[in-house]
Amino acid sequence: MSRMFKQFGLSALPFVLVFLLCSVGAVAQPQNVTTYTGTFTDGATYIIQVPDNWNGTLVLYSHGYAAPGGSNPAYDVGDSVTGNYLLASGYALGGSSYATTGWAIKEALPDQIAVLDTFNQIVGKPKRTIAWGHSLGGIITAGLVQRYPDRFDGALPMCGVIAGGVGMWNIVLDSEVAFATLLGSGSGLQVVNITNPVGNATLAETLLSDAQGTDRGKARIALTAALSDVPGWYDPSSPPPPPKDYAAQEANQYLWLANVDFIFAFDLRAELEGRAGGNFSWDTKVDFKEQLGHSVDYKEVKALYQKAGLNLDSDLKALNEATRVKVNPPSLDYLKKNIIFNGKIRIPVLTLHTEGDGLVVNENESAYKDAVDDAGNQNRLRQLFVHRAGHCAFTPGETIVAFQALVNRLDGGVWTGLGAGVLNNDANALGSGYNPYPPSYFKFEPAQFLRPYDAAKH
Repeated sequence: MSRMFKQFGLSALPFVLVFLLCSVGAVAQPQNVTTYTGTFTDGATYIIQVPDNWNGTLVLYSHGYAAPGGSNPAYDVGDSVTGNYLLASGYALGGSSYATTGWAIKEALPDQIAVLDTFNQIVGKPKRTIAWGHSLGGIITAGLVQRYPDRFDGALPMCGVIAGGVGMWNIVLDSEVAFATLLGSGSGLQVVNITNPVGNATLAETLLSDAQGTDRGKARIALTAALSDVPGWYDPSSPPPPPKDYAAQEANQYLWLANVDFIFAFDLRAELEGRAGGNFSWDTKVDFKEQLGHSVDYKEVKALYQKAGLNLDSDLKALNEATRVKVNPPSLDYLKKNIIFNGKIRIPVLTLHTEGDGLVVNENESAYKDAVDDAGNQNRLRQLFVHRAGHCAFTPGETIVAFQALVNRLDGGVWTGLGAGVLNNDANALGSGYNPYPPSYFKFEPAQFLRPYDAAKH
């Protein structure tokens, strides 16, 4: 756990890679802001900030994953540069800590609504309320507007698990099974019903490090990554490896697994199993060969298997013949409630994702879009993408122009100004203090999500 948070400099923040907090130029500084803090009856704390020039809009922020055992303060924005800009522009900010850490969606949804109720009591009812959030806060944002549609006017889920909890944890399981079967056989590595989370993750890290030392191991690491579409791009400050540089892509996938993904797969899964009362994932009907064929990493896996002299079909056969993981139905019910999506959005929703996100892969956007389209609400949804690696690795400039695009939709009733060129120009116009890296919006269509599971079809 400490290794992951040290890697991303997140010892004091919920898990969201907002890596661009330092400004290099002039940025807005709000004047005369009144701050309210307090504690709800369930123990969650809240923070509300209201500028003297409040424009009548409240922006409710849902923060990302907070590690069990760590600090759990309330946040009302992802980074101070963006927050100060919004306050200076007249927006009020609010958010809660949630009553617990971990996969705290059950607690987060009512706690965030309690922030709205508290705001109404101590400040007054806003003319407009916008929900937004990063990572786990992205799925919470989408969950808020689905469960409490009358409380919000617009939403901006960023880098969110918007495929829903069931689908996301199922692709994690597929990777776990591949890794445990091909690289951890006989080791005692647990993929579900984890009894010693820290020891389990340590074992997984050791096996992963050993495998990275051989061509055969690297090929199987690539297969592990491919089954959850982990991208071969890790460093936000570097360009992606060339399309056919499969060795570099695998090296980047290894970094995602070693520094981020395996902590969730082999350690933090146990926290959610405790909440759910058992295992909430399954692979009983998965055809691993078919799944790999749909992966964006298929060509890489095929090439690395050939280089290593391994038979890919033989390994896929071994996965298909391995003992299957069965779900505990009550645990699945818990995860469905916390939460999956039906696409029945009543308000404008604008989502934002980096291309090279190895924790919450960009294919989450496809799953959410499919649910929204199937519900006939495609006119209410737009999706934006940034050409960069990293989880939630948006510059303040990119975040602000996405927020403004949503506000423009609320003001004018139509989506405008969503072209990559327009967004990048608008972000650049904010100045260098908001753009430590060049704004990098681009036209992008994510691939299909490998294990979709939405409310309308289940």
